[in-house]
This record gives sequence, structure tokens and C-alpha cells, in this order.
Amino acid sequence: MNAWQWHKSSYSGSESTCVEVREHAHGADVRDTEHSEMGHLSVPAREWAALLAGLRGQS
Repeated sequence: MNAWQWHKSSYSGSESTCVEVREHAHGADVRDTEHSEMGHLSVPAREWAALLAGLRGQS
């Protein structure tokens, strides 16, 4: 995954009711695909890693 490039999960399908993520050295940014002009939520690297581990059942 390239830094600063937005990605939508392949699990999202073709609907627009999902989120996009861009990962970078400091963590990740998350935004709503329908309202990308509204900005994004920045998540620090440690918290992003913990979230992903929890979602994968590794917490």
C-alpha cells in the first residue's frame, strides 16, 4: 500500500457506503467515501495497529 494513497476495502463491494483508508508512517487516515470533502479522521500508528490486531482477532 503506497503512503498517501486512499484505498477502499475489497469487502466493501461496489456500494458507496463505506470508508477509505490511507496508511502512512504516522498511522492512518480514515474517511467516508460519500463525503470525502468533509475531511478525515487521523489515527496514530500504535492505535491503528491495535485496531487491526483486534479486527483480526489477535488482541
